[in-house]
Amino acid sequence: MEKAKEYLIETAKESAAIREQFLKDHGRDLIEAAQMLGDSIRGGGKVLFIGNGGSAADAQHAAAEMVGRMLLERRPLPAVALTTDTSNLTAIGNDYGYDQVFLRQVQALARPGDVLVAISTSGNSMNVKVAVEAARAQKCKIIALTGGTGGKLKELADITLNASLGKNSSRIQETHIFALHSMVDLLDRFFLPE
Repeated sequence: MEKAKEYLIETAKESAAIREQFLKDHGRDLIEAAQMLGDSIRGGGKVLFIGNGGSAADAQHAAAEMVGRMLLERRPLPAVALTTDTSNLTAIGNDYGYDQVFLRQVQALARPGDVLVAISTSGNSMNVKVAVEAARAQKCKIIALTGGTGGKLKELADITLNASLGKNSSRIQETHIFALHSMVDLLDRFFLPE
């Protein structure tokens, strides 16, 4: 029992250290990301979220915070997680391959001025990378949430929010959900029209 408690304390400290470094590295970027979302929404755009596994859950969570509400009461905001439509995901995956499950949805739904939030703990998920390239070609802005070195997404995004000290997906995702919550909270408080 004592070893388990020590382990929990160590993982909590590790998670806090990753988040602390993330804020030092990307506090200003996080504010700019929230402003980018506000600019898009004020211009009639929407926010699309993508990611795999736990990052898919984070994408869905973030979209729900925007369409519903987070901490402040406000109108619903236009946000869609492209991770949730099982018919699209399975049909596209079956007919075109898993690398295109987000690409085809981006091609169908993204418009100039929209923002694509691409979440990948490695920064190298192929289906995320090709969707980002397509979104960029469609004149969307890109916010990438990554970990470690930032991977290939680091170079493709307008803003990269990288949990650089994260050594595994769990710790990186703990920082990602903090970043996503912060983006929506900052958007609500500072970057939406009255």
